[in-house]
Amino acid sequence: MGHDHGHNAPVASASQRRRLTVVLTITVTIMIAEAVGALITGSLALLADAGHALTDAAGLAMALTAAHLASRPPTHKRTWGFLRAETIAAAVQALLLLAVGVYVFVEGVMRLFEPPEIESTGVIVFGVVGLLGNTVGIALLATSRGHNLNLRAAFLEVVNDTLGSVAVIVSAVVIATTGWNRADAIVSLLIGVLILPRTIVLLRDSGRVLLESTPKNLDLDDVRAHLLAVPQVHDVHDLHASQIATGVPTLSAHVVVDDSCFHDGHLPIMLDQLQECVAEHFPVSVEHSTFQFESVEHADHESGAHP
Repeated sequence: MGHDHGHNAPVASASQRRRLTVVLTITVTIMIAEAVGALITGSLALLADAGHALTDAAGLAMALTAAHLASRPPTHKRTWGFLRAETIAAAVQALLLLAVGVYVFVEGVMRLFEPPEIESTGVIVFGVVGLLGNTVGIALLATSRGHNLNLRAAFLEVVNDTLGSVAVIVSAVVIATTGWNRADAIVSLLIGVLILPRTIVLLRDSGRVLLESTPKNLDLDDVRAHLLAVPQVHDVHDLHASQIATGVPTLSAHVVVDDSCFHDGHLPIMLDQLQECVAEHFPVSVEHSTFQFESVEHADHESGAHP
């Protein structure tokens, strides 16, 4: 038994999708400029940042696609619509970031031993272009970054690109003033290091959703204790909780109740109590909950049941 609820996922609005489109355009422009700059100057740091921008452009394109898909309504064949599209996009972004990080790290180590000549003035020019573009991207996404996992991933990508641009400029200044060309390789390694932490975070968060893990900050032992405290509830088993997408936790359970509840009309009241409990008493508000009521005798012979 359960109540019908709308699938109120934090889907990106039309305004947020337009901002993603603008940021994607800026990122592609930066990527092209830095790739050309890397060829002209011979800078690995600039090439690494261009590769970073390429990954971010792909990620932003997936974020934009996922945002459009997630806004589509559910159907009989897809009862949750495309809500999980944003999680899949975030996971793919993380894998792309991991590949870029490994490449930059390996190439950076090689250049520490054999540093090439770097044309520092050109690196500074292209680094400033990247910095200005990424600053605009941060401003556009700052207010939307907490809306869902996909928008947060896009915002983090632009922030890390900005740090990469700053590092590229610093390396070029060091080379210009000291002639120490290994600064380029060191900054390349730094950019690789910047990539890895968010890769881990994105893989962890998207993996939790895709593997249908219990939502963070939701303690099922605490949930079970609260449900058992409802009058006339004898036992709670087959208790499951997961997330369909960011901000859409779900919960289901089999609830053993007094036999009298099936005859005196008390079940609808009890259902309201249980759903109110999981929606209001915990750090994670679970509005999509389903409860199957069972008599004491049924619980004794139910097949496939588990705690």
